[in-house]
Amino acid sequence: MIYLKTDEEIELLRENNLLVSKTLAEVGRHIRPGVTTRELDTLAETFIRDHGAVPAFLGYQGFPASLCISVNEQVVHGIPSSKCVLKEGDIVSVDCGTFMKGFVGDSAYTFAVGEVGAEARQLMEVTKEALYKGTAQAKAGNRVGDVSAAVQEYAESFGYGVVRELEGHGLGRKMHEDPGVPNYGARGRGPLLREGMVICIEPMINMGTKAVVFERDGWTVRTKDRKPSAHYEFAVAVRRNGPDVLTDFSIIENALKN
Repeated sequence: MIYLKTDEEIELLRENNLLVSKTLAEVGRHIRPGVTTRELDTLAETFIRDHGAVPAFLGYQGFPASLCISVNEQVVHGIPSSKCVLKEGDIVSVDCGTFMKGFVGDSAYTFAVGEVGAEARQLMEVTKEALYKGTAQAKAGNRVGDVSAAVQEYAESFGYGVVRELEGHGLGRKMHEDPGVPNYGARGRGPLLREGMVICIEPMINMGTKAVVFERDGWTVRTKDRKPSAHYEFAVAVRRNGPDVLTDFSIIENALKN
């Protein structure tokens, strides 16, 4: 069932998603060679709790951490570890969720560790632009397929693989609500986008094949060919006059400049 949100509920969702953006910014400040993903997870949990929320991921269906941190060929759902030490040239997707005042925030951003190669940098840029193109279609009267097709068409124009097994989703009092928001599809198809819907759009784009492997830990998803993958995510409220993005990447990007 798709739940339409009131303006007041959307503002509570915005508050959560701005906190997620601030948390990702704080994590981004500490991403450098030699840092472990467990250190980043501890930092995020402290930051979230200090701001009056709780980590939405911690304990969710048994997940053991506050962040999903996925490095290089890991697509999503990487488990932070003291054994995973970031190194120069890595790219690292950080997915973060908060729960506060009865609602959830959820967003992801892919960071460069030091200087990364040109191919990895392009993958990051294209994936983020695919997110923007999909988001532009999130307006009342369109269909989920309009969002999905915009992401797919842009990413595939660069020869990249668009992951099929994982998708975006509705967001509200629960982290995963209807409708599902795939990153591939046909324009004019899928559920109708209506005023008051809140969805997460999250391209997961691979440098090589679209095929993925689910690791034995029960969580981590990686590319089958072990080429890098990038992942960005917005929470978006659907409005008559266009998308109302509840996430704020400028908070993250300004932090990375300082």
